Amino acid sequence: MKFVIYGVGAIGGALAARLALNGEEVVGIARGPQLEALRKKGLLLRTPQGESLVRFGAAADPEEIRFSPDDVIVLAMKTQDTPVALQRLRAAGVTTQAIVCAQNGVTNERFALRRFPNVYAMTVMLPASFTVAGEVNAFGEPKTGILDLGRYPNGADETADRIATVLRAAGFASEVDPEIMQAKYGKLLQNLANIIEAALVPADHSAIIRAAREEAERVYRAAGIAWRDVGNDPRREANLRIGEIAGVDRVGSSTAQSLVRSTGSIETDYLNGEILLLGRLHDVPTPVNAYFSALAQRMVGEKLKPRSVPLGEVEREIAIAALQAGATAELPTAG
Repeated sequence: MKFVIYGVGAIGGALAARLALNGEEVVGIARGPQLEALRKKGLLLRTPQGESLVRFGAAADPEEIRFSPDDVIVLAMKTQDTPVALQRLRAAGVTTQAIVCAQNGVTNERFALRRFPNVYAMTVMLPASFTVAGEVNAFGEPKTGILDLGRYPNGADETADRIATVLRAAGFASEVDPEIMQAKYGKLLQNLANIIEAALVPADHSAIIRAAREEAERVYRAAGIAWRDVGNDPRREANLRIGEIAGVDRVGSSTAQSLVRSTGSIETDYLNGEILLLGRLHDVPTPVNAYFSALAQRMVGEKLKPRSVPLGEVEREIAIAALQAGATAELPTAG
């Protein structure tokens, strides 16, 4: 069994490096300067415990890899890149191999199940950053992250057990969760804050984050979606604290990292945009999440710097959007 990590960014890089350091066979699929760095010198993994230069196989496309039936393919790209990645896997001859969606949001698994029969959802609690080719910073300690998984849409099997066992040996906390999508919907509530923290000037954003989350919970109830608050996982205190890496500052969420690196795309359509979609499907106004979905695209299109949008502008635009949507929910105000 080998692990094919499709997308060697912050999450994929930390996962690939930890697995390789534990003696697992790993192949990463990357592109551009990251692929060049992996092939030339390997991946530098920085953690609170120190640095490791890790070498593992690197490919530009799935067709460069010889797949075996028991391989585990981990999707670690942003959701907007998932459909093309799945098409490339199918073109490379992938059929019944395990496809693990180690990604934010709740859309990737559905994309994958259209094409492959053995899909696994994974909740990712892994504080890591990737802004320089060939380098990944993973801030979690004593475990690098918490990576729970289960079959999609639900269930557990021997493959999930085997993956979780390997992850634990590689330095992660990992359990098999037969109702893993409840956890992923809970994680989505946390990820609604990604664009808020990435876009707004530094301040207390708790009121706006709370408003975005309250919208989402109303939508979940209207849609009959069950969720579990992963932020209250009792394992976090013992297994996952944010450590310090000498000389390295945390950039922030994956959304903030996309803006810093000017990647030209952003995953907000599948985070806040998921709430917007569900709200439209179930006739629930979502002016806060609608505003931030649009703001994310404007920031990418206009190449706006992270943490540059004034709070007053946000409050004004959300109020206008709420009036247009006929929303009655209490909206955040400054102070």
